[in-house]
Amino acid sequence: MNRVALRRLTAAAVVVLLSHGLPAAAQTIGEAFKRVNSSVVVVRTTESEINARDLVSIPGVGSGVLISPDGRVLTAAHVVHTADEINVEFLDGTVVRATVIASEPEADVALLQLDRVPEPAVVATLGDSDGAEVGDQVFVVGAPYGIGHTLTVGHISARHKPNTIYSGMSLAEFLQTDAAINQGNSGGPMFSMAGEVIGVVSHIISKSGGFEGLGFVVTSNMARRLLLERKSFWSGLDGFVLNGALARVLNLPQPVGLLVQRVAQNSPSAITGLRGGTLKATIDGRTFTVGGDIILEVQGIPITGRTSYEQIQERLGYLHPGAQLTITILRDGRRTELLGRLP
Repeated sequence: MNRVALRRLTAAAVVVLLSHGLPAAAQTIGEAFKRVNSSVVVVRTTESEINARDLVSIPGVGSGVLISPDGRVLTAAHVVHTADEINVEFLDGTVVRATVIASEPEADVALLQLDRVPEPAVVATLGDSDGAEVGDQVFVVGAPYGIGHTLTVGHISARHKPNTIYSGMSLAEFLQTDAAINQGNSGGPMFSMAGEVIGVVSHIISKSGGFEGLGFVVTSNMARRLLLERKSFWSGLDGFVLNGALARVLNLPQPVGLLVQRVAQNSPSAITGLRGGTLKATIDGRTFTVGGDIILEVQGIPITGRTSYEQIQERLGYLHPGAQLTITILRDGRRTELLGRLP
């Protein structure tokens, strides 16, 4: 092969590598970001909370991602589970009301239904998180401190099986990431470099209160199983488990009960008539709200702990609109049965 032919072959090879190889990381991320940015939303909420003896309305902010043309938005349960009002803001500034249709606090994932879907909105693809590997580059889009559509970039640092990070989130399968995550990012999507949602931002571990490279994201496959395939029941209730000495001090007629902390307006729990607490108390170093109902049974299943929670969630998951909901409570020291129908 002569020198002219060799130079031509070398030039052609360079052209092929430049056109088919990976471009600069920033360009690749920028292109992926532009494709998916319109699917990301800012989730703004209001929630009732006891302040001293007064019931006040507290604003909240999180993130989410549109995953279906009919207006389903994936977000974190702790952002919306007990919210009285939810509004979703799109990239173009359009604000749409939303309601919770499924929620699993034990995995920190929830599904919203929008009243309508704005025309410019883009639907994100829910990817297969099982294909994600430690070391893969990823990016997060959300609203840290309420600043919408902020991009952060990092890698998958680790994968954690359910019930290995937090006992309070025993169902959550986590991807750990060093992408910057701060308050307001919760519920936002973590994307693969292909622009697919492979996780839902849950929380960080931080000693300073800010980003320290320890972010935890619930896998998309776990969210799919709990919200789309099983459709975990949304109660709209936040509770505090009473057992041991606390159960005895509060004269529970059984070893374990669930003390109602707050109830979201228009939720199934509110419609059934459950009442939240009215006064903050600190006992044995734990602060919670007292004065609310104590749940003893749901649909005839006694509250006993982890096993009963899963049984109750499974049974409630089969209920359809109009179905009867039966909750046995302790109110003012008396055992009472509440009956309601799901909206």
